[in-house]
Amino acid sequence: MDERPLGSTGMDVTEVGLGTWNVGPVWGDVTDEAAREAIRTALDAGSNFLDTAEVYGDGRAERLIGDVLDERDSGDERVYVATKAAPDADERHSESGLRESVRGSRERLGVDTLDLVQLHCPETAAFYEPETFAVLEDLKAEGEIAHAGVSVERVEEALKAIEYDVVESVQIIFNPLRQRPAERFFERAKRADVGVIVRVPLASGLLADAFDGAEDFEEDDHRHAAATEGVEAGVGRKGGETFAGAPFDAGLAAVDDMRRLVPEEATMAQFTLRWILDHDAVSTVIPGSTSSEHVAQNVAAADLDPLSHETHGAVRDAYEAHVKEYVHHRW
Repeated sequence: MDERPLGSTGMDVTEVGLGTWNVGPVWGDVTDEAAREAIRTALDAGSNFLDTAEVYGDGRAERLIGDVLDERDSGDERVYVATKAAPDADERHSESGLRESVRGSRERLGVDTLDLVQLHCPETAAFYEPETFAVLEDLKAEGEIAHAGVSVERVEEALKAIEYDVVESVQIIFNPLRQRPAERFFERAKRADVGVIVRVPLASGLLADAFDGAEDFEEDDHRHAAATEGVEAGVGRKGGETFAGAPFDAGLAAVDDMRRLVPEEATMAQFTLRWILDHDAVSTVIPGSTSSEHVAQNVAAADLDPLSHETHGAVRDAYEAHVKEYVHHRW
């Protein structure tokens, strides 16, 4: 699998990595061994980039990644692990909170220095507090972290974050149902030599063509609430994480519209990941799954040929017809 530079970090990361949000309880039960096997599958298939967070399963995802990395031989390819520091109760980041997060992640992952620490979607005001980013500078100077970045909900937060020199990567939602980053952010990130990590690429499974209706979800699955009660019942600010913020029925309609565009040799999920990778500002995309079969299929998407301009135009048409009015100016 090809690698791309992650901004100015010096890390060359595979085009498809693995996200581990699925280890958390909002996705239903998964055993430790199933989660570890999904991580092994990604690494064995050639991925060298894992994304996690201290809140995923209350540290469980980090511990399981640490377990798998402990199994590997010293001669194996270098694996980069990005984690995220949760904001305090006020949705901002204090120095004590950041230091505690970094200390805990280092212990759970079993490393002396974290490869990449990202602020985990704090409220917008946090991006206007230079003292927070000064703490990241200090942590880097002290050898606690090698690099720093942010995970954001809104394009405007991403644009503000890259004004700080310490920010070398931005994690942002981007997919055929959430296209504004390509319009407003990608070129700025590329000029600033900031890496772009694409999260929620499959819109919580909508863009994997994985279900037909709300009855396909367990009641404790966050997707059930968003599908039955509306967008704001989902996860994230104003529900912008679940289904990438698109209303469930509108998202289903967009997928139905795009299904004809999927090459015969590809799944809808692979088509979506290829569409994302066709944007050269993207460093890596991190679909999450605890199914080894799905993980292997996601990694294989990097081997597909780039999509045609006509196909990209048709995807844009589907976006504008079905979901743009609901998502474009919100995030």
